[in-house]
Formats: sequence, C-alpha cells, structure tokens
Amino acid sequence: MIDRGVLVSDEDRAVERRQEGRAMVTDDATRAGSQTLSRGIRILEVLADADRALSIDEVAAALGVHRSVAYRLVRTLEHHGLVTRDAAGRLTLGTGLAALASGVARDLQHLALPELNAVANELGMTCLLAVLVDAEEAVTLVSASPRQSVAVVSYRPGHRHPITRGGPGKAILLSLPESAWPAEVPSGLRDEIAESRRRGYALSHDEVVPSLASVAVPLMLPGQPPASIAVIHVSFSQPESEIAERLRLAAEAVTRAYGA
Repeated sequence: MIDRGVLVSDEDRAVERRQEGRAMVTDDATRAGSQTLSRGIRILEVLADADRALSIDEVAAALGVHRSVAYRLVRTLEHHGLVTRDAAGRLTLGTGLAALASGVARDLQHLALPELNAVANELGMTCLLAVLVDAEEAVTLVSASPRQSVAVVSYRPGHRHPITRGGPGKAILLSLPESAWPAEVPSGLRDEIAESRRRGYALSHDEVVPSLASVAVPLMLPGQPPASIAVIHVSFSQPESEIAERLRLAAEAVTRAYGA
C-alpha cells in the first residue's frame, strides 16, 4: 500500500527546488546588504577617528577594499549628508550626522551636560560621559571642557575605544559581571579591575592617548547601557581619590535627575 501522505510528485520536487533557489538568493542578498551597511558604518568610524581629512585611497585601505568599492560607498554617504569632500576631494564627516547624533540618548546628554560642565570648571579638566556600545567598545557620548585651564584636552563625542583600556572604559568594565566581559581579558587587568571595584573608581595613564591620565566612575541608569563619567588631563594636581569623589557626586546627581 502506498502512503499518500508522503507521496511526492516530480512537480512537487520542482516547486521545492525553485523555493530553495529563491531562499538562497535571498540569503545571499541579505549577506551582501549587511556587508555593504557594515562597510558604510566603518567608513564613518574611520573618518571619526582620523585627525584630518582622508583620501578615497586611504579610506579604501582602512576597509581593505578596492578603491571603486570605497568610492561607491562614499557617494551614498555623501547623498545623505553623512560625508563631505573638500576642494581636493578629501573626505570628512558631514553635517548630516549632527541631526542623527542629536537624537542619540538625548535625555541622558541633556541631564548629564550641566554636571559635566560643573566638574570640568571646578577641576580644570575635560569631563566626559562614555557609554558601552557593544561587548568590547565604549563611545564618548558628550564631553565638557573647562572655561579656564592651562592645557585643555579635547575629547570629542563619538570617540571609540576598547573597554579594556582607558579610565572611562575600565569604569564600565568594573560595573559589568565577568560573564559580560570581552572574550580575552589579561589576568593583570582582572586584578586591576578587582582593585578598582574595592576603591570605587578606575584609573588610566598613557593607555588610549599618550601622556594623558584619567579617573572614572561607573554610571548605571535603568534603561540605559552601562556608562561612566571621567576626567581627562595631562597630570592631576590633586589626589585621584578626591577627583573620584567629585565624579561620584556628579554620577549621583545625574542619577537623581534621571529619576532613578
């Protein structure tokens, strides 16, 4: 007896093959689209990290792609105002990013900026708020420079760095459970984070930018990614513990203003 429930005709098999073919094409298109999006985002990151305008060739080299591929990506970003070119054809970030950035964690930026300004002017040091953006990196969300200082350190929003380096990143790291840490954390850093947890703040010297030091405290707000408040300076004129205490008070003020 033939079980008609499992009988498959040649026509059915042909339909299945056509469906499988369409699925494979869709998957390939999805992967290609994801790669294009990833490369476009990477261009923005490269330009944000650069301290000068870059050529198409330099951008292509940073992405590891042919110049023609980089050019097509740049043209799309230009169309949306995210990248601009000067008279020599060199690339910088476009003003269109300002409109996008204004909506990123707007409430948190608005609430934190008065406290960052107060700390910056009291200590004469650049003060910033950094947030975790993925499992391994933090980004500066907003920063404030002192009105009067012998040497002002510029630390612009959008700067990214690993959370395993620098005071702001390590302050975020010490607030995370080890299960959420990056895959490879040196044993020496583990010991340092344990000590940072005991004293309540993180320290950094010459890790992200040569000659700069930082003190940072964690900032945990409901509904927001792990963050930190930090000061950056060439050298500290007062004990790091006192600086950390002022940052802790700022973190508490932001937490209260946030309603947490």
